[in-house]
Amino acid sequence: MEKFKNNSELKLFQPKDGYCYNSDTMFLYDFIGKFNIKGRVLEVGGGCGVLGLLVKRDFPEINLTIIEKQKIMGEFIKKNLKENNLEADLIVDDFLSTNFKREFDFIISNPPFYQGTLKSDNEIKRIARYEEYLPMREFFKKVNESLKERGEFIFCYDAKRIDDIIKNLPKPLKVVDIRFMHPRLKKNASLVMIRAKRHAKSMVKIHSPLIGFEGSEYSQEASNIYKKANTNSIKLNLGREEIENY
Repeated sequence: MEKFKNNSELKLFQPKDGYCYNSDTMFLYDFIGKFNIKGRVLEVGGGCGVLGLLVKRDFPEINLTIIEKQKIMGEFIKKNLKENNLEADLIVDDFLSTNFKREFDFIISNPPFYQGTLKSDNEIKRIARYEEYLPMREFFKKVNESLKERGEFIFCYDAKRIDDIIKNLPKPLKVVDIRFMHPRLKKNASLVMIRAKRHAKSMVKIHSPLIGFEGSEYSQEASNIYKKANTNSIKLNLGREEIENY
């Protein structure tokens, strides 16, 4: 079995009746790990904190900040940081209206990108899933303003929106790496992972596609990504005080 650096198990508490992390986050985590992550890193839309915590575990020298607009999810992030003995600054606020004291070297995010009118009655799920709570154009503009001059933005989105993504990325952000995830061989891509950099001059690198499943099982690469992530999900149906005392 392939050996991974720093892949001690990450224990992650999540809401039982809420939006939980999925393969998109795992694949984005793996994509981020291909680059030299350092300095001040901001995760936008932390959820329970899984993406930021995984990156912090693997790149312990980074200075991590997580911003999450939902208070209940902020409690899960604090719980998960404590359980895994990891440190990060937590901001419970709307990313679009937050004034950051300093700029960031990297911004990472698995943002809400679903469109349409079929929405869950569950508020936690709605905010985590639907683009109206973090519109693409405003999101990208704020990211661009929050990065250092040579800062980088690594994120995932619905693959069908690739034209909108490129059109809405403001200068001087430029796409430098793209990888598509296909659920199965011969199926259309459903997810795109992108690395954009301010003032980049290099041409775009199109990485080989990631295939999610082979038959009814994860592909070998997808399986290795889950092994590398090494997460243990624990779902709780609890309020703020119960989360703190669990």
